[in-house]
Amino acid sequence: MSKYDPLWAYIQKDGRPSLKLTFEQIQQITGRPIDHSFLKYKKELASFGYQVGKISMKEQTVLFNKTV
Repeated sequence: MSKYDPLWAYIQKDGRPSLKLTFEQIQQITGRPIDHSFLKYKKELASFGYQVGKISMKEQTVLFNKTV
């Protein structure tokens, strides 16, 4: 089980074609702050039908896009 599984499930359940979440929202969903390991784990999202789009350090947001 990945530490980001709660986030992947949240995104999949939401179902929108595109979803932007703040770092703070991601922390609330996962129970931990987003860190550099996110870049490694983001590949797991493909099995949930999504991919990570843009990560904005300035806005502190992550854009998720549906792939299917």
